[in-house]
Amino acid sequence: MIAVLVVRDGVLPLGADETVAEAGGEALLAGSGVKDAAGELAALRTGLLAENGTFAPGRWAAQLAQVLADRDQIVLPASPDGRDLAPRLAAELGRPLFPGALRVNETEVELSRWDSRVSVTLPVSGPFVATLLPGVRGVSSAGKCELRAITLPEAEGNDVEVVEVLEAGPGTLDLAEAPKIFAAGAGLGHGALDGPSAVELLGRVASALGASLGATRVVTDAGWTGYERQIGTTGVVANPELYVAFGISGASQHIGGLGHPAHVVSVNTDPFCPMTAMAELGIVADAQSVLAELARLLEVQ
Repeated sequence: MIAVLVVRDGVLPLGADETVAEAGGEALLAGSGVKDAAGELAALRTGLLAENGTFAPGRWAAQLAQVLADRDQIVLPASPDGRDLAPRLAAELGRPLFPGALRVNETEVELSRWDSRVSVTLPVSGPFVATLLPGVRGVSSAGKCELRAITLPEAEGNDVEVVEVLEAGPGTLDLAEAPKIFAAGAGLGHGALDGPSAVELLGRVASALGASLGATRVVTDAGWTGYERQIGTTGVVANPELYVAFGISGASQHIGGLGHPAHVVSVNTDPFCPMTAMAELGIVADAQSVLAELARLLEVQ
């Protein structure tokens, strides 16, 4: 098994180390600044380094297919570039693609489905390509690693012209990458606003402060916001610098997906709930009232 990582100017994609760990420490890094990027991978044991210029998924798939034809299992992180490259690479190799995997091995793959509410385990009996969701497994250090520079063969592929790559805003940023998260819990639904309206207001306040919107499973199951905003063991695993929890008691399923934020603020009427106990700052007050006052101070409508 081997991991394939797309590197842009020395920057690794989200979930790179986890993908390398899933592949047993072996990876092919392609792009620009690959040597510097390899030094950031704790799980890397054996690295093939291919300086390959600007990312072009069609051409790269044709190039990589020639190099990886003898590899039975190829896994990429489910980052934007990984999701672009994986289906093209699978098509070039004539293999099935398993997108959104939680884990993979030689005999089976576990896939996340229905907005991470369901996992499906499928047997495999031959070569395949898979993308691994970020934030689903730990990473241990491999120690010393062996690096070898390679040159990918020339190939042609059908590619669109990339005019510009835009940075994601707080409202669209993947929660696994978000440095600041304002999260809604069931307690935010009590007050003058109904649940969906309160969560919508929290999203606007978060955006005004450069933060992303998160939520508990209770909130997403109630339909107050989408499942892509759910943080927890059955949702996204996040690890922000700042986490502000509005009306979240701190159930183990939610905290299990929270990682280790540098700073936690809890807004809750219960001073003894788990979220307030782990918080650096606990505000013992009604979550919706605090949110309304914060919106007023920020002049958020």
